[in-house]
Amino acid sequence: MPDNIQHRIDEPGFAPRTASHLEIHNVFGMENSRGTFEGLLKIAPNMRPFVMTRASYAGGHRYAATWSGDNSSNWSHLRQTVPQLVNLGLSGFAMAGADVGGFAASPQPELLTRWLEVAAFQPIDRDHTAIGTFPQEPWENGTPEDVSLRRRYIEERYRLLPYIYSTAEEMSRTGLPIMRPIFLEFPHGAKDGSPLDLSNAGSFLLGESLLVAQSPFPDEMDDYTVALPPVGWYDYWTGARVEGSTGRKAIDNTPVVQPEVRIHRTLETLPVFVRAGSIVPEQPLVQSTDEKPVGPLTLRVYPPTVQGGDCTGSLYLDDGVSYDFRNGAYLRAKFTCRVSGEGVVVNVAPREGSFQPWWQQLAVEVYGAARPAASATVSALDGKGATAVATAFDSEHHRVTALVADDGKGLELKLVY
Repeated sequence: MPDNIQHRIDEPGFAPRTASHLEIHNVFGMENSRGTFEGLLKIAPNMRPFVMTRASYAGGHRYAATWSGDNSSNWSHLRQTVPQLVNLGLSGFAMAGADVGGFAASPQPELLTRWLEVAAFQPIDRDHTAIGTFPQEPWENGTPEDVSLRRRYIEERYRLLPYIYSTAEEMSRTGLPIMRPIFLEFPHGAKDGSPLDLSNAGSFLLGESLLVAQSPFPDEMDDYTVALPPVGWYDYWTGARVEGSTGRKAIDNTPVVQPEVRIHRTLETLPVFVRAGSIVPEQPLVQSTDEKPVGPLTLRVYPPTVQGGDCTGSLYLDDGVSYDFRNGAYLRAKFTCRVSGEGVVVNVAPREGSFQPWWQQLAVEVYGAARPAASATVSALDGKGATAVATAFDSEHHRVTALVADDGKGLELKLVY
């Protein structure tokens, strides 16, 4: 707009006056989002509007999701995506994403594949391109291997939706971003007290439990090292505990024990790590969020790496469309575990809210297992009515799985090794 365009300011809290576009330019995009949001609410007062914008201002996150603008299909813009989204989240714009694969021009197959891999763990995962570019859907532009890998990561995102949705609900209550810099959870993540973000370019947290470690230079072939906060970690893909320390020394020449993982760069795997002491909920695979999952809710339990430690996790669920949750039509569940000399005890607290879930069973997967469980029992939270349950041991993924009925009243599962 020309700088001399005049805007009228007239709303509660502001003195009515006229202002030039020079003053209003940045606010104008936010007001467009606000007008759209409020207009949609007038049409359907009990339906949550979905508005998406690239033009906004401080506070605009109340009215719209945000994307980072018309990026380009090159490796530099893939690298820029992580710091852009992390900074947006810290600025309040936590429901944010970038055009996956790039908007301007056409990505080479490897670039699109790697971009789809990392975007599966970001708040908004949207493959988008300009008119006049080559087709960019996941099943286009690539070899059968590329298409298979893209499918794998997109499907993993669908399985993770309970965790992602719960993290989004936490964001709506607390302001904590969905996609976080490591220092937000671990301000002194390195043993010398410095933040790890300075040495882990390309890494970020999805919620409090998942650490995604994209290569700092994703177009290079070289291996790279990821430093992890010293709280214990598991490999998300294999279930194995992450071990590792270095012989580095601090400035006073004392040994620094810092978990570090050497990553062999391949197209197949984006390194993802799970914080020890986490319980991550997952669902059976669906092809659309309109589909109701069929099967049990999975609880991926990652026990603390020290005896006597405990772990926590939570789940939030509602219909995803309406404001009925304001009247109690939601489901909130909390999970804990503790490690003893005998094994692991997993507690599922009684559900809160009136929303009815799609599952009737829980598949409890306890990771870090080196052998099958000697016995397993499930009981009410008061310990009464304990019954034996069958378990399965998966040595490849270092886990013991127990399938238990879930009536929403709470339960306790004891695994003895």
